[in-house]
Amino acid sequence: MDQIEERPQYLLTDMVKYFLKLGATGFGGPVALVGYMHRDLVETRKWISADEYKEGLVLSQLAPGPLAAQLGIYLGYVHYGIVGATLTGLAFIIPSFIMVVLLGMAYQLYGGLAWMQAVFYGVSAAVIGIIAVSAYKLTIKSVSKFEFGAIKSNWLLWLFYVTMAFVTAVKQSESVLLFVVLATIYMVIKAPPAWMKSPRAVSVLLLSGVGFWTFEISKLGQIAWFFTKAGAFVFGSGLAIVPFLHAGVVTEYGWLTENQFVDAVAVAMITPGPVVITVAFIGYLVAGFPGACIAALATFLPCYLFTVLPAPYFKKIAKNKSIKAFVDGITAAVIGALVGAVIVIASRSIIDIPTALIAAGAAGLLIYVKKMQELSIIGIAALLGLVVKTCFL
Repeated sequence: MDQIEERPQYLLTDMVKYFLKLGATGFGGPVALVGYMHRDLVETRKWISADEYKEGLVLSQLAPGPLAAQLGIYLGYVHYGIVGATLTGLAFIIPSFIMVVLLGMAYQLYGGLAWMQAVFYGVSAAVIGIIAVSAYKLTIKSVSKFEFGAIKSNWLLWLFYVTMAFVTAVKQSESVLLFVVLATIYMVIKAPPAWMKSPRAVSVLLLSGVGFWTFEISKLGQIAWFFTKAGAFVFGSGLAIVPFLHAGVVTEYGWLTENQFVDAVAVAMITPGPVVITVAFIGYLVAGFPGACIAALATFLPCYLFTVLPAPYFKKIAKNKSIKAFVDGITAAVIGALVGAVIVIASRSIIDIPTALIAAGAAGLLIYVKKMQELSIIGIAALLGLVVKTCFL
């Protein structure tokens, strides 16, 4: 007799409301956002089990596209299928899309973002503190606690974790192939499938104005094709897409200058929601509101399909012991890569003593002031950035 699936403890409208709020107030980029989802949906509300979250994190990392958006889509799928995935994905993306379009209008009207750079100076430093705390919490939940006994019993997971953190920090990008290799090693050691145990199988394995409506029709097609490639072929977090965008937007097509591209990345970092929403800002500057819509749709549609199409099969096979070992191995590698991404962001955002102090202060507030919200920290950091830039630098 088939086991009856446990009914969810929440309504779909509850999940949609949560992702609307996260999309409107969730600062810090992919590392922080996946941390918020774990804290809110797994630890606090208990809507999603730890295993379901882990499966979603792995699937999101294996598929190309923005990590946080894919994880949100998968979590919507867990109990409410295609409808849940679609509504949570839209709810997560729409708030930040609206914000960057409004900022694009202001950018076109006033011709620059000097004030925004001052805000970004403080906010980007605070973001480091926020995502460092999120990465720490993900580590102790999915790898082990920072205790000698726990580290000793999970030494292989820690080896994968440290390896991916180092590789990501050095390369400043994530390697999906290395994820798969490390996870396969862990599976073979911990729970090899039956077919692997035969000598023949082992030998085979070893061998293997505001410009709202200002646009050119021809550019819309170029935007659609370029951003579809960005969504379909770039793996990893929001950071991974930035070099790809720079090569196309600045070098290949010449749509933006270097300064405009830096401003576009700044917009993504000081607005909540997925970092990849910077594509909407870029699309707006190139071809107005239609360009923003096409750029966002072309980027996020592939990640939606790559998450929803394999989800039902992934949920079924994830219960297998060998697959669970594979998932455990790749989860350690994924979180290690996220820690590496924190190092990369920190190297670009912690540039002097004030930014170091802001980052440390943000982390301290999250750890020691239990009721402190990330949005409040971001607001304080923005004001500090304006004051420091205006009065002292």
